[in-house]
Amino acid sequence: MALPARPVLAWALYDWANSAFAASVMAGFFPVFFKQYWAADLAVADSTFWLGVVNSAASLVMVLSAPLLGAFADSSGCRRRFLLAFTALGALATGALFLVVQGHWPAALLLYLAGLLGFSGGNLFYDALLVGVTSADHYDRVSALGYALGYLGGGLLFLFDLVLLARPQWFGLADPAEAVRWAFLGVACWWGLFSVPLFLQVPEPPALAQGDWRAAARDAWARLARTFRHLNRYRPLVWFLVAYWLYIDGVDTVVRMAVDYGLALNFAAQDLMLALLITQFVGFPAALAFGRLGARWGPKRGIMLAIFVYLLVILWAWRMRSAAEFYGLAALIGLVQGGIQALSRSLYARLIPPRLSAEFFGFYNMLGKFAAVIGPLLVGGVALTGSGPRGSILSLALLFVLGAAVLWKVPEGRAT
Repeated sequence: MALPARPVLAWALYDWANSAFAASVMAGFFPVFFKQYWAADLAVADSTFWLGVVNSAASLVMVLSAPLLGAFADSSGCRRRFLLAFTALGALATGALFLVVQGHWPAALLLYLAGLLGFSGGNLFYDALLVGVTSADHYDRVSALGYALGYLGGGLLFLFDLVLLARPQWFGLADPAEAVRWAFLGVACWWGLFSVPLFLQVPEPPALAQGDWRAAARDAWARLARTFRHLNRYRPLVWFLVAYWLYIDGVDTVVRMAVDYGLALNFAAQDLMLALLITQFVGFPAALAFGRLGARWGPKRGIMLAIFVYLLVILWAWRMRSAAEFYGLAALIGLVQGGIQALSRSLYARLIPPRLSAEFFGFYNMLGKFAAVIGPLLVGGVALTGSGPRGSILSLALLFVLGAAVLWKVPEGRAT
């Protein structure tokens, strides 16, 4: 059966839009520029620590707010309005990084924190809209399409930004530092522009509560409390959330701290940027392939395969000695990163009641972001103890092993 083109494509284009932040800012330029420009006067361990603190703070805010925000969005029928607000927050904060001058690392961290909140909060409501653009039979393929377009769009802008960095004089810029500041502004524009189709084409599910925002808020609190009390009705969902919390900790930490890890091993910044570009372009076809794999094998088996590959990545990273190995790791991560995210989203969409999608995706994002509270702090904290970056990377293996063990208990049937 053919997928309905307009709503699906408009929904997936949001991944194309906000993945520019994930690729060029979160994984790419911000960690390097923070260390070498804004926080050049700080010790390497101190800058790693503060970067980890900000990543964890953003995650903690989402942990505390995501379930209630999701429940309120279901009650009031305003998923798209929440998505618009978080998109605006993230894009404006990212664009404002252009204005931060050298040495003002606290200001850079505060704007980065706002950008992370916009990115993470927006994903809550973007994910929740999946159940309204297609049927359950197509969740795997549509979810994978979003991640695939995200890798392609984020990769294309990141490639342009690398050219901007390497040849700033072609664009009338004074030096690479000015080029990076313009790259942040470009991400903000890209994020805003390509978000527009979703707001024009993707339908808003009807509100579950009647009345004004106060009635919706009361209904949200009541339903959220009821959901906590009756989670036993959704036992497979509980097992999945525990498993997801464990293995996505490793995934998110790899995404957010990989460049910082490479810098700590004294790899050149240009090698790290090229490795990230490899991940983006390998991730595009790989995410599409995982969507088909999930449709054929089932999403749970696809996730298990991705976890196994991540374990290989961690062991390889522990022994890594050269930039060429970093390229190989980047390609290997690109093969599974989009797949594990896409199939996790589609498996979860199968397990939740469709009429409560934003509320339950609030739990989903809460668990994912709670995991990201632990991972970056773990990496940054171990770095401060003097154990070195290699000592911190091995701890992630335990999370993947435990996540796979719990995931094995999860069936793949539909909730009602």
